[in-house]
Amino acid sequence: MSPTADNALASQLELAFEDNRLAAQLYGDFDQNLALIEQRLAVSATPRGNHVLLKGAASKVDQARRVLESLYAGLEEGRAIDIADVDAVIRMIETEDSQLTLPTLERKGKVRMAQIATRKSTIVARTPAQDAYMRAMERSELVFGIGPAGTGKTYLAVAHAASLLERGDINRIILSRPAVEAGERLGFLPGDMKEKVDPYLRPLYDALYDMMKAENVERCITSGIIEVAPLAFMRGRTLSNAVVILDEAQNTTSMQMKMFLTRLGENSKMIVTGDPTQVDLPRGEKSGLVEAVKLLDGVEGVHVSRFGDKDVVRHALVGRIVRAYEADTARRLSEKDGDREGLARTLGAPPRS
Repeated sequence: MSPTADNALASQLELAFEDNRLAAQLYGDFDQNLALIEQRLAVSATPRGNHVLLKGAASKVDQARRVLESLYAGLEEGRAIDIADVDAVIRMIETEDSQLTLPTLERKGKVRMAQIATRKSTIVARTPAQDAYMRAMERSELVFGIGPAGTGKTYLAVAHAASLLERGDINRIILSRPAVEAGERLGFLPGDMKEKVDPYLRPLYDALYDMMKAENVERCITSGIIEVAPLAFMRGRTLSNAVVILDEAQNTTSMQMKMFLTRLGENSKMIVTGDPTQVDLPRGEKSGLVEAVKLLDGVEGVHVSRFGDKDVVRHALVGRIVRAYEADTARRLSEKDGDREGLARTLGAPPRS
């Protein structure tokens, strides 16, 4: 597998994969995985049986090699791959290279991304931010996942909780979410507590059913091992031997967030997720999530994972939508600052520094 350099900028490399069946899976249906690698890394990837000939700029050929070797290693471990997995490995390798500050002569190896394993499925990080988030959930008692929709914040939190429950590291999972639309006053709604808040917690349930068999989820909910705990009903409790997940936390008030965070008991973890750009609180009400992140960032045992539009894994269009909204917000802030400068000049005041 030694590269043959045509010149300082171009290179070609032939890779050989021992298992023809796995090689076919590596290439994808109609070689779609190779096509994505060609498109994203600007290389040529030509399959010849269980061999692939890579051509292009030396650095890009090396990245393509690492992508293919990482994906093949996953196949050897029994994991299926799809086009999203290919995209994830490309992202990870591009980010890894962009963060190198000094050139290295060492041949870079396969990427090992964080994983969460349950009996039903194994979740592999698809972006560097997801990788850092998954590792943080393993080592920290309180983790904040902050960022736009579609980045996997809630999904990965539920996966982590399900994994710890199956391993016997905790006794229960507690799911909570502020019911802003009902003002946290849920008593007028029909049904028991679970039925009142089910509409708000649907994304958490969807993730649970992806991680665990349906009958196991139902059994755990019935027995209280998986508990639905509306934020307004958590005051005064101490939550021990549990993973406690607070979703849509941008819609908590400062007092609600403080109350929630101080429920943490022995052998428990809290995972708080939210998007500070989608606050539905009444005008003028401060988001408890925004305040908590500022106050607790850097505190021992607390980790803040931040996601951006590049971490959106739902659909490529979702990432473009997020970027469009962020650009509009930046434009409006810029215009507002311009208006203030203009007013200052009109009034004869010095411009704001």
